[in-house]
Amino acid sequence: MILQKFLLRLITMAVTLFGVAVVVFIVIRVAPGDPIAMMLPPGAGPEDIARLRALYGLDKSLPHQFLIWLGGVVQGDFGTSISLRQDVLSLVLGRLPATLELATVALLIALIIGGPLAVIGARERGTAVEAGIDVAGGAALSIPDFLWGLVLILLFGVLAPIFEISGRVSPSLDLPFSTQFYLVESILRLRFDLTADLLSHMFMPALALALPLAAIITLLLKQSLKEVMDLDYVVLARVKGFSETQVILREALKNAALPTLTLIGVQFTFLIGGTVIVERLFSYEGLGNMAIDAVINRDLPLIQGIVLVFALIFVLINLAVDLSYALLNPRLRHG
Repeated sequence: MILQKFLLRLITMAVTLFGVAVVVFIVIRVAPGDPIAMMLPPGAGPEDIARLRALYGLDKSLPHQFLIWLGGVVQGDFGTSISLRQDVLSLVLGRLPATLELATVALLIALIIGGPLAVIGARERGTAVEAGIDVAGGAALSIPDFLWGLVLILLFGVLAPIFEISGRVSPSLDLPFSTQFYLVESILRLRFDLTADLLSHMFMPALALALPLAAIITLLLKQSLKEVMDLDYVVLARVKGFSETQVILREALKNAALPTLTLIGVQFTFLIGGTVIVERLFSYEGLGNMAIDAVINRDLPLIQGIVLVFALIFVLINLAVDLSYALLNPRLRHG
């Protein structure tokens, strides 16, 4: 039964990706603007325009263009960037690690902030402490991540310049990286000077992304904890003499965390998508920053490649969340 569900999810993933490919292909082509006209100098003639349109396949009908592009994608060929004149897949894979590292650090910060606040709120339920946590969570959630980014730049980049406000790593450092996963590789190579520099550049954009997510984690996990605090096994733990904190951490948390796990998986995909504006704000060399440049330049192949990779990450993370939920929930696992 589990295998059947897994196969069904794979089919659903394929259908989802195909739907995304169709929608993004049509939408970016009906939008105003001619990418070929943006590439050519003012004195270019009709022959030059026709030659470039033929080179990039834009002289064919939309269904024909889509079939050519889809056939290439299936074979791992996402086309050539119009503005950068490079292979789209290589460009996307070159920037994707930076975005994944930024989103992962943001998720860890959100968990470090949101988890303890949820436990404290559940332990101090009905008091001014819980009310204060709710107010702070509501405020953090109501402010968008890019506005948090501006606030952090003002506080820690201008008034008290503690962290770096642009870029991914200082170019003056020796960068012996063989992959684009700079943070992971710096830790594995024991180059903690590079790790510190990377985190100094990454901290503010990651924190800007993390604060709204931390608020969501706090509010949902706190509510889940409050719902299980009166269940029989929790009451039994109190009877055994456990303190309230021990009851929450040893008994209530593992069951209350399951709904939060699903939320974290979904929010992580939104977190990756939300890096677009924040990366631009901090001049962070990730996929989101490249996406804005691609839209500005009407780089159709690059836009298609970026959106399709985002969609693939979304469905893979959701699949991983479903599998994790089934493993952690005994009723689903045995069912």
